[in-house]
Amino acid sequence: MENVIGSNPSTNSGAANLAEGFLSKASSGAHNAVDSMAGAASDTARKSQPAIEQVAAMAHQAVDKVAGAAGPTADWLAQQGETLNATQKKLMTDTCSYVSANPLKSVGIALLAGFVLSRIIR
Repeated sequence: MENVIGSNPSTNSGAANLAEGFLSKASSGAHNAVDSMAGAASDTARKSQPAIEQVAAMAHQAVDKVAGAAGPTADWLAQQGETLNATQKKLMTDTCSYVSANPLKSVGIALLAGFVLSRIIR
C-alpha cells in the first residue's frame, strides 16, 4: 500500500499563486472603484477636492489593510484544501485495499449499512 499523505509542492504553490492572484485582482478592482468614485465626486464638487482626496486616500488604505489581512487566510485555506485532498486520496486507497482483501465482508457491511439507512430515512 502506498503512502499518499505527502504533499506535492508544485500543487501547493499553484494554489497559493491562485489565491494571491485572486487577492491582487480583487484589491486592484477595489482601488479602481475608489478612484472612479473619487473622480466622479471631484467633478461635481470642485470646492471640496482636498476632502475628497483625503477620503479616497483613507479608502485606499482600508483596501490595502483588508487585502493584507486576507492574504494569510487565503494561503491557509489553500493549504487546508491540499491536506483534505491528500486525506481523501489516502482514504480511497485504504478502502480499495480493504475491499480487495475482504470482498465478502465488504458486501455484508454495505448491505447492513444500506438496511440501517433505509430504516432511518423511513
